[in-house]
Amino acid sequence: MAEQVLRHIPVMLGEAVEGLAVHAGGRYLDGTFGRGGHARAVLSRLGPDGRLLLMDRDPAAIAAAQAEFAADPRVSIRHANFSRLAEWDETAVGLDGVLLDLGVSSPQLDEAARGFSFMADAPLDMRMDPSQGESAADFLAHASEREIADVLWHYGEERHSRRIARAIVADREATPFTRTGQLAALIERVVGRREPGKHPATRSFQALRIRVNGELDALQQGLDAALERLKPGGRLAVISFHSLEDRAVKLFIRDHSGRVQNSRRGPPLPAAPARLAAVGKAQFPSAAEQAANPRARSAVLRVAEKLR
Repeated sequence: MAEQVLRHIPVMLGEAVEGLAVHAGGRYLDGTFGRGGHARAVLSRLGPDGRLLLMDRDPAAIAAAQAEFAADPRVSIRHANFSRLAEWDETAVGLDGVLLDLGVSSPQLDEAARGFSFMADAPLDMRMDPSQGESAADFLAHASEREIADVLWHYGEERHSRRIARAIVADREATPFTRTGQLAALIERVVGRREPGKHPATRSFQALRIRVNGELDALQQGLDAALERLKPGGRLAVISFHSLEDRAVKLFIRDHSGRVQNSRRGPPLPAAPARLAAVGKAQFPSAAEQAANPRARSAVLRVAEKLR
């Protein structure tokens, strides 16, 4: 565990914590604890009356949180998806800030047995919570060719989605897909290595991970829950790593900003009451951070404040 903590580098740490505008007596929720990089920074700014609520759907992340923070009276820990944050009694009194660091964490990628990466042969799992839901292998075993192609296209923007799906369905009759190496080899065979420095299975593995974990649905539910639980003046800070995630966050902030979103083809729409205001523009990692941590290169941070 210690080795994983050392090699996990929190992305946009300073920017995210500054975006939350942490004050000593506030109540903050980190919905994606991971290995605690952002949580430590928030906790360092809290006084004895402050509260930090930690959530993660990954049992390994919760074990790490318990090991490090369970003895701190300012901290509460819950094993759950952040989409369910409003169900936690600790959030009922209101929150001064909510932080969501989306996507897969470095320890999840680096632990081959979790099946998130094609860099090592391992069981084709990809579940962030291995105790719930179906694995990627389960999905590929029963999904239709069209379902597989749709997942690869919509969640991974894979141009060869139909060819890959067709090959998966044809090959699984003889040998079910149960290993990451097996799936990566098929994709490389079908697509070939056309992008220098990028494995041809990258988009497909990302798409399957998003589908298996229901990440986009969880994000929408989590954003709704965060808005309900934030106090007036509370901050929402979201770090995303995929264009679909970032678009969902951007539209959520826009749709709750009170601006009229009219279409040239339809009648004028009344403006909904303004509940959120964007704090600045989208932020991106510095060149120095990207050089030090390549996994930060696709990160986007958006911050919004609940209106008083």
